[in-house]
Amino acid sequence: MSNLIEFVGKVSSFGARIVVDGLRMPFEGSQILTQTAEVGYKSLPLVAPAGFALGTVMTFHTRSTLVTFGASAMIPTVQALAFFVEIGPLVAGLLLAGRVGSGIGAVLANMRAAEQIDAIESLSIDSFKLLVVPRVIACVIALPLLTLFMDFAGLLGGYLSEVAASGMSLDLYISRAFAGLEWANFIAPTLKTAVFGFIIGTVSSYFGYTTNQGAAGVGRAATNSVVVSSLLVIVADVVLVKCIFFAFPESAL
Repeated sequence: MSNLIEFVGKVSSFGARIVVDGLRMPFEGSQILTQTAEVGYKSLPLVAPAGFALGTVMTFHTRSTLVTFGASAMIPTVQALAFFVEIGPLVAGLLLAGRVGSGIGAVLANMRAAEQIDAIESLSIDSFKLLVVPRVIACVIALPLLTLFMDFAGLLGGYLSEVAASGMSLDLYISRAFAGLEWANFIAPTLKTAVFGFIIGTVSSYFGYTTNQGAAGVGRAATNSVVVSSLLVIVADVVLVKCIFFAFPESAL
């Protein structure tokens, strides 16, 4: 229990330092752009097909149930609500934790093991602000955008499944899909992924930046980054859903 409390305290302190350094001049603009491209653009080939596949499979399952109750017209609405409110943000966060979390942890741990971070600091350069802060900011920026791609890829997969099953037109599918959506159903769940991005970036950077186990710590940092950030994303999702329902009562379904 004491180890858990110590870990929470260290990660919280690490995250607070990220926030403070992120608001302090000078801003590492080039590094932020580079890391955003690394986190966002290179994760798109993973996120978009995953959303498409989930949308297709979800339509297969929901259609068989809703047709039984004569509610096949609700299939696009159910698809859109499920993706925009919960499936898109959570799955995108978990995918990013797997792909990017392990990468950040491994890269920073390898730099620490190779004494590259010590070399940077010997040049009177703030290694924390140069290496950690841009990666966390990149996660915060990229994850909401990746979530949008996953949401619309899921709707595309659902539409193609529905076309194959019933021949529904695109205009009708879109009108039914967005008929039950309010702005609160769209904006708040998407913005919560920025919190997921901060969690993933902070936890992964913590394990990589603070490792002191040499080469053996590289693999351990990558593994811990994925496991811990994934668990924290799930826990944060539960907490943030309750907060969203409190702040936006109209979004409660």
